Amino acid sequence: MARSKQVLLEAAGREVSITNPDKVLFPAAGHTKLDLARYYLAVSEPALRAAGGRPVVLKRYVNGIGEEFFYQKRAPEKRPDWIETVELKFPSGRTAHEVVLREPAQLLWIVNLATIDLHPHPVRADDLDHPDELRVDLDPGTGFGWKEVCEVALVARAVLEEHGLVGWPKTSGSRGMHVNVRLERRWGFDDVRRAALAIAREVERRAPAIATSRWWKEERHGIFLDYNQNAKDRTVAAAWSVRPVADARVSMPLTWDQVVGSDPAAFTLATVPALLAERGDAAAGIDEAPCSLESIIALAAEQEEKQGDAPWPPHYAKQVDEPPRVMPSRRRQPIHPLLVVAKAAKEADAQAGLERWKSRHPEAAAFLEPADILVDAMRGRHTTWTRIRVNLRHVPEEKRPAEEPPDPDYDPWHRD
Repeated sequence: MARSKQVLLEAAGREVSITNPDKVLFPAAGHTKLDLARYYLAVSEPALRAAGGRPVVLKRYVNGIGEEFFYQKRAPEKRPDWIETVELKFPSGRTAHEVVLREPAQLLWIVNLATIDLHPHPVRADDLDHPDELRVDLDPGTGFGWKEVCEVALVARAVLEEHGLVGWPKTSGSRGMHVNVRLERRWGFDDVRRAALAIAREVERRAPAIATSRWWKEERHGIFLDYNQNAKDRTVAAAWSVRPVADARVSMPLTWDQVVGSDPAAFTLATVPALLAERGDAAAGIDEAPCSLESIIALAAEQEEKQGDAPWPPHYAKQVDEPPRVMPSRRRQPIHPLLVVAKAAKEADAQAGLERWKSRHPEAAAFLEPADILVDAMRGRHTTWTRIRVNLRHVPEEKRPAEEPPDPDYDPWHRD
């Protein structure tokens, strides 16, 4: 049977061509590019409420989720005249015109580029300096799951409410949860990050057994509140985004009553349109609830007197009050010995390298606990790569192997 070359979809008065509509983007589930386009057409109203009016980074999976993807900040030069863009300026001095979504046809146009999930900046296109969204990102560590994520989310809700902030929870579409707060546009990126760090530290203080604000993975336990997702130029998947996972899971808005007892696996490309028709959008009122950061910024100032700043992502400029930007195990008095055992373009190759390390060092491997194996998704020039480290804190000193060259030893910056 010959493959159809394109399908025209009507979106609010515009026709959008979906080329190679039978291209399978989700091999395990069998979903095609056309399935993805029809999904976004069905949820376009709430999806545009979540991601619309903002610059969007295109994360493109031209060969499906089983192959490499790449980030595209700059809008393609060849584009219809009804595709809106806005110019962003970066600390490097470079600029980029990024796509701004306002209508369903624009959404379908980026889907046709094999953009699977929507990654908007937390600012509106008409004011790129003042975020209107604070993002509380709950990321479960090894050995922790959805139950603990929900427990930490409820603690975060209490912290937010005590400081006059309204949180809107959603599944991340992977293992975690996001709680978004709509803001009055009065504060810059640095203040919003300060507020997110204050929230993370206060949640950790209240639930130290299951929550952490520690930046370095070797110091973490439980659910990490990633405050740095609020640094300038960072993006996270928006509500209603389909995520690049095998079952085409969706980042689904929830009411607080729905959080406990929810199952992230229930929200997929195949199930969510019907759930939207049945339940509506749990975050429909978010734009009517802008909040002030004054109270939480006051808490941040109190915390900073005792704790100072916390680490920033590695490619950001060093801050005045920031602690040493070196992982604790690399400092003069390391907290725990940490070895890099594998660096690879694909996680499967890095995991194979880990297994080879274990086979070379079976005595040490026998002492490792699940949380001692740190799998990091690292940002390269245009895509991500995987680094695996092992923390030898539970391995007796006399059984700790010496550091070796990573196997494999992928260089993400190498040019062919």
